[in-house]
Amino acid sequence: MIQRQDCQQRDASDPLRSLRDLFSIPEGVIYLDGNSLGAMPRSAAARAAQVVCEEWGQGLIRSWNSAGWFQLPQRLGNQIAPLIGAGPDQVVVTDSTSINLYKVLSAAIAMHRADAPQRRIIASERSNFPTDLYIAEGLCREHGFTLLLLEPEEIAGALNSELAILLLTHVNYRTGAMHDMAAVSAAAQAAGACVVWDLAHSAGAVTLDLLGCGADFAIGCGYKYLNGGPGAPAFVWVHPRHAERFQQPLSGWWGHAAPFAFTPDYQPGPGIQRYLCGTQPVVSLALLECGLDTLHAAQTLGGMAAVRAKSLALSDLFITLVEQRCAGLGLSLVTPRDHARRGSQVSLTHQAGLAAPGGSSGYAIVQALIARGVIGDFRAGDGAQQQDILRFGFAPLYIGFEDVWIAVEQLRALLQSGDWQAAEFRQQQAVT
Repeated sequence: MIQRQDCQQRDASDPLRSLRDLFSIPEGVIYLDGNSLGAMPRSAAARAAQVVCEEWGQGLIRSWNSAGWFQLPQRLGNQIAPLIGAGPDQVVVTDSTSINLYKVLSAAIAMHRADAPQRRIIASERSNFPTDLYIAEGLCREHGFTLLLLEPEEIAGALNSELAILLLTHVNYRTGAMHDMAAVSAAAQAAGACVVWDLAHSAGAVTLDLLGCGADFAIGCGYKYLNGGPGAPAFVWVHPRHAERFQQPLSGWWGHAAPFAFTPDYQPGPGIQRYLCGTQPVVSLALLECGLDTLHAAQTLGGMAAVRAKSLALSDLFITLVEQRCAGLGLSLVTPRDHARRGSQVSLTHQAGLAAPGGSSGYAIVQALIARGVIGDFRAGDGAQQQDILRFGFAPLYIGFEDVWIAVEQLRALLQSGDWQAAEFRQQQAVT
């Protein structure tokens, strides 16, 4: 049986342990929700004040040049590129994940209209993050395509002559299950389709190699494992073989080949620049750079390979401790045990489910855990094909092995006592 001192010893020998000091985490809080919103870098508050008070307050419009505001989307894109296996000047940071998905899906549709007009299906997982499905559904209506929703085991059978685009989130937001990007990309392309990858639950937590996998398009957010702050701008990547072929539909002036020529006609910029749209949110971009700095601090400590190794070690420990210390308390594992199929989160279900008095036991358990200082989150099922999920994210830069021990001990105590059944924990809040 694993003991607390075993976890303390693992923390003492952890090569990434010093990175925790780069973050501001409230005393008494174990934060296992970095898969939804990353913790705040300590440098963020001072950087925000600098941008607002100095660069904006004193520099005013001059800061577009003097403080390098204008180059931020490309500069941050080049900082993200090595984290996702992309090349220099292939990534830009801009807009939201949803908007960037609209751009790349539109480009992929245009590509198939030109190359294979008979292909009219976009396929995705039924349990994909809803905004991805909503964007795809809207574009299908606009272009006369069909959106096909599949279970993971049905994907291989859907790779046929009618499929144009396969839209997948690399790590499933509910279950933490991870696709084999290289194998899926190769199979889809062999069948004549292209693949759009959503890296929202991958970038900054798992090793990625977009170029090596031959992926077609990718988008991702800046506020989860990249620690860019709430609503941080997202990023977009397009394989160089596609980047010059089509212009994305949101043809704003920042994506123009010469934005300050102010010509009345639109001429798309070179490569990934054309995936920019309007004036960029400088304060948010500056805060995202603070988050990226924390990941680049890991480069001298083993880089993404070390980050991934610790992610797996943390989630392995959590799974083992839950099974050892919470046995018989109604929890079941949803996330794959296989390292090759697991992202950086662990999802559980609770057997009481929707039968619990007053609503979901999963929601109440998570709320009661939060009250005890262990922050995870809850994702509701649909009552048919999906179960309610208790989600726990393991951000390797600031989570330690003793944190995992304490979290499981609090979970065990909560389930044994039944304290989660208090009415206060079943009061539904706006954000779950």
